[in-house]
Amino acid sequence: MEEANKTVVSEFIFQGLCTSRELQIFLLMPFSALYLMTVIGNLFVVTLIIIDHHLHSPMYFLLANLSFIDFCLSSVTTPKLTTDLLKDNKTISFGGCMSQILCVHFFGGGEMVLLVTMAYDRYVAICRPLHYTSIMDRQKCIWLVLISWIIGFVHAMSQLILILELPFCGPRVIDSFFCDIPLVMKLACTNTDTLGIVINADSGVLATTCFLLLLISYTYILLAVQHHSKDGSSKALSTCTSHIIVVVLFFGPCIFIYLWPVSITWVDKFLAVFYTVITPLLNPAIYTLRNKDIKSAVKKLKNHR
Repeated sequence: MEEANKTVVSEFIFQGLCTSRELQIFLLMPFSALYLMTVIGNLFVVTLIIIDHHLHSPMYFLLANLSFIDFCLSSVTTPKLTTDLLKDNKTISFGGCMSQILCVHFFGGGEMVLLVTMAYDRYVAICRPLHYTSIMDRQKCIWLVLISWIIGFVHAMSQLILILELPFCGPRVIDSFFCDIPLVMKLACTNTDTLGIVINADSGVLATTCFLLLLISYTYILLAVQHHSKDGSSKALSTCTSHIIVVVLFFGPCIFIYLWPVSITWVDKFLAVFYTVITPLLNPAIYTLRNKDIKSAVKKLKNHR
């Protein structure tokens, strides 16, 4: 009886983004270019912040960590997605599938908490500027980043442990390009309705808590600055716009996929591509294009060469 409950599926088969062979070949170059730009963009931001002493402040320390997480998150799914565009048989081992689930939720959960930390940093900088250096000291910054990684890891492990308890003994086709929990659960040889509620509650609590904290933080910043100056709201918006855009781009697809009651395959695939491929590319661009310190550091790097 125990033997019958054990997992017998050794690999899963992805259906990928589409069934058209011509479209898959066409998508190969764009996705390869997007991933290359994501790697270069995010690692460039990390390297620039490390080597330029003028960028050794809490905000840029947090930004460097965000860029590193985005690089990791994109690397979990995009290389596999790109190479599978050349294959007719898109398979992934059971261990590889579980690793994808672990890593996507580890880096995704960590990024959610890190975005809250970045909002807290902006709150202190704008609302309590005189105490900023004492509140956001080096030790606190390191602890805040460590906490975001720890929460991401605990969240990912809690999801993975629940999935590993499921028996997989028959169906093995996943209608996506990576192992997403809702789709993997559908393949289990048992009723997963209750487990689905538990897993969605786990992800929902983390995402909703972080999202609410972010809304409260940025609302408080806008109200506080507006109270002190006539054009305060425009200044606050200018300072926080990049942060708010990133929050919406990251949380929007996640909330839609996990909390929307009706599942539409092509919409789910588009949103999955958005938060695993597009968002990690947009983040460094959004944070750096309007940032004078980053632009100045790039100019100095060019002049130095």
